[in-house]
Amino acid sequence: MSNLLESLAFYFGPLEDVESNEIVARFKPLALAKGDFFARQGQRTQQMAFVESGLLRMYAQTDQKEITQWIASPGYFVMDLSSFIFQQPARLHIQALNDCRLLVISQADYLQLGEVMPRWHAIEKRFLIKCFAFLEERVFGHLSLSAEERYEHFFATHKELFNQVPLHYLASLLGMTPETFSRIRNKQLAQKS
Repeated sequence: MSNLLESLAFYFGPLEDVESNEIVARFKPLALAKGDFFARQGQRTQQMAFVESGLLRMYAQTDQKEITQWIASPGYFVMDLSSFIFQQPARLHIQALNDCRLLVISQADYLQLGEVMPRWHAIEKRFLIKCFAFLEERVFGHLSLSAEERYEHFFATHKELFNQVPLHYLASLLGMTPETFSRIRNKQLAQKS
């Protein structure tokens, strides 16, 4: 739970102890085995999860291919945001890449926080702004950086994933073909040796 408390402070901003306790009390443990789904594209999402251990792949299936949006690792919250907040069909599958331990809050418990915490709407606003700022940063990176720059930035900030996640998922996440990803990776490895 201490990792959850640290992440709450990061995503939600400074919280009083009573607020942290109120939020944490609503999260329940959930174990997913490798390959299990936390959410499925086209279905409504009723839960938000905090990743304690393991990796979750967030991806969409189109007629032509699978598109990886994100790999959630420990310390991240994971959900299909539009589905969780607005109860629209999820745009994404969320699937365990390995055995995962999650802490999960239901939509009903999440919404109830607004009834029991006077500052909840301001706290929630900070959380949603963090989510959107994160997405803005990713979009800007995709638009402004070359494929090689995107690779270098992602490697610098998420190096551990390169040994834990199939590389074609990382290629998709970075908006490139597996061949381009492999070419850039080989070039980077050759420069370091």
